[in-house]
Amino acid sequence: MENVLVKKLRLADKKFIVHVIFILLFAGAVLAPLIAMFSNITASGIREVFKSRSFLPALNNSLLTAITASVISIVLAMLAAFCLERVCVRAKSVWGILFVLPMLIPSFSHAFGLITLFGKNGIITNIFHFNSNLYGFWGIVLGSVMYSFPVAFLMISGMLRYEDGMQHNAAKILGISSPRRFFSLTLPYLKKTLISAFFAVFTMVITDYGVPLTIGGKTVTLSVMMYNKAAANANYNAGSVIGAVLLIPAIIAFVADLLNPDGGQSGFICEPMDRSDDLKIKIPAYVFCVLLSVFVLLPILAFCIMSFASKFPVDMSFTFKHIADTFSKGGGEFLFNSLLYAVMVAVIGTISAFFCAYAASRLKCKLSKPLHLVSILSMAIPGIVLGLSYVIFFHNTAIYGTVIIVVLVNSVHFFSSPYLMIYNTLVKVNGNIEDVGRSLGISRIRIIFSVIIPKVFLTLLEMFVYFFVNAMMTISAISFLMPPSPKSLALMINQFEAQSLVESAAFVSLLILAVNLILKVVLTVVKHKNSEQKD
Repeated sequence: MENVLVKKLRLADKKFIVHVIFILLFAGAVLAPLIAMFSNITASGIREVFKSRSFLPALNNSLLTAITASVISIVLAMLAAFCLERVCVRAKSVWGILFVLPMLIPSFSHAFGLITLFGKNGIITNIFHFNSNLYGFWGIVLGSVMYSFPVAFLMISGMLRYEDGMQHNAAKILGISSPRRFFSLTLPYLKKTLISAFFAVFTMVITDYGVPLTIGGKTVTLSVMMYNKAAANANYNAGSVIGAVLLIPAIIAFVADLLNPDGGQSGFICEPMDRSDDLKIKIPAYVFCVLLSVFVLLPILAFCIMSFASKFPVDMSFTFKHIADTFSKGGGEFLFNSLLYAVMVAVIGTISAFFCAYAASRLKCKLSKPLHLVSILSMAIPGIVLGLSYVIFFHNTAIYGTVIIVVLVNSVHFFSSPYLMIYNTLVKVNGNIEDVGRSLGISRIRIIFSVIIPKVFLTLLEMFVYFFVNAMMTISAISFLMPPSPKSLALMINQFEAQSLVESAAFVSLLILAVNLILKVVLTVVKHKNSEQKD
């Protein structure tokens, strides 16, 4: 009896130690840099920011553009999700891929694509001979919507796919109209998802500096103000103040999402939802899908034209000159850097997220909930704030200016979403597997590698792709760290655009899209083969 009690105490101690280790790692990688940034705030920095004439207009611009872009993105995402999940449209998977393409290129690229299309010498501007007022508020909103609505689309379509149709069928039999069914059943079911999607998009837009820096013109936002203060002028005091201000809406969004109840969202489907085959609904659905796809594909098509045009828009003859120029200016080296960062972030991030989620979900102890909370904490920290905090905290250390710090900041920045993916999957795996294995004398490590990992392999693969794609295209956190760290490919877009090398900038955007698209296609093929094997 004593031996059994001793074994249980030892197991409890081991679980506790594992949790402490993970919490300490998060404290060093997330909390310590943030504390360093806050400690860098001085009274003179506060006065410099809050007494400047540009602060209140920048704050106002940030809030207005973020709210406007978020509302438009949610509306577009809902319409797109309903077209694919509630209407009998053909080639559903193709439309789905087209709608998420904007997620595979940096925000710089979206702004640059809009300039290419609607700028003074833009393709559409020249074709239709009209004067577009692209730069400013609506330019920021349009560019922000382009790269943010796919996030909302994936969240909403994912929930619609699993809505139970039993209540809808019963309501239909009772003669309740479609609009009333939507407001009484579907909307309450989507409540948490819509709130989460709004806050996710809002946080993305208000903290992004790529679009407003490129296309904002005289409309300056807080993120651009922070970038100019900290990254361009190395004024870390003022940058820290603005970073603290940018943390406020992100933390409010995080807490609101955390406290938002899951009411109305069932995990079981009694009856699948019916899809409308009515032409009065199908035709508008197809029209919307086509228009949205054109909206997504036009910048990519513009990049293709520009990459192979001799001198846009003067000489449109075909050439490979700009591709050669891009690589002669270091494009090959920067591509290698990005691939190295992406692979390292994907491997390290996936492994650490898996074992952290395993500890939080299957090694239950008093620290399980605190560990889960700190694991999703990075979701509330904007990349631009995280980047500045890393510069302040790790400056004059051995890893500053190396590949290691870039991999570390990206692994932390994108940690929360993959962690939640695997956490929710591990919770669904039979909780008695480890106990059965221990009774048979099989170690926990062997159970993990022989049973758990094969069961959750597809989720692990999705995590790897998520880390890779985001590390390949991110600009927010790493812009503060390179140089001195080796430069990534994504930051070349703004560099080329600033030098009026628009053709090279277009080619870099295409290159990033091609790499990320290949990986997404590989993931789709693997998932398809896996589903065929199960069938």
